Amino acid sequence: MTKPVRIIGIDPGLRRCGWGVIEAVDNRLRFVAGGTVKPPLEGSLAERLAALSEGITGVLDDQAPDEVAVEETFVNAGPRSALILGQARGVVLVTPALRGLPVSEYAANLVKKSVVGTGHADKNQIQLMVKTLLPTATIKGADAADALAIAICHAHHRGAAMRAKALA
Repeated sequence: MTKPVRIIGIDPGLRRCGWGVIEAVDNRLRFVAGGTVKPPLEGSLAERLAALSEGITGVLDDQAPDEVAVEETFVNAGPRSALILGQARGVVLVTPALRGLPVSEYAANLVKKSVVGTGHADKNQIQLMVKTLLPTATIKGADAADALAIAICHAHHRGAAMRAKALA
C-alpha cells in the first residue's frame, strides 16, 4: 500500500490566508483540516507580516504536512494592493521552505480547471466541488475552500511533476 502524503494548500492573503490539509493515496483524497489565518488589521506592515508567518508556522506545526501548494495570485486592485499581497505571498512561500518542505505553485485558472473542470469557475462552484471531492470536509469559509482546492490540484498534478523531475 502506498504511504499517504499530507498536502497543505495555502491561499495567500494578508487579511485572510486560507489553508486546507488533505491526505492523498494514489487517486484517493481525505480531508484532514482547514481554516484561515487572520493577521491583525492594525499595526505596521512588518508586524502584520510577522503575525502571518507566526500563524502559518502554527498551522505547519499542528498539521505536519509533507508538501505545500500555494496559489499564484492575480490582482487587479492596483499597485499598492498587489505589492502588499506579493509580500504576504512571499511570507507564505518562505515559511514552509525554511523548514525544508517542498513548495509548489499553481495558477488560479489551473486550480479551478483541476477541481471544477473550467478555469473560470466562481467561488460557489469551487466550494461545491471541494465538498463533493471531500465529503467529510468542514469548510470554514471561501478562503479555506480555495486552499483545499489548491491542495486537491496539487494532489492531481504532483505525480506528473515527480515523473518529469525524475526524467530531467
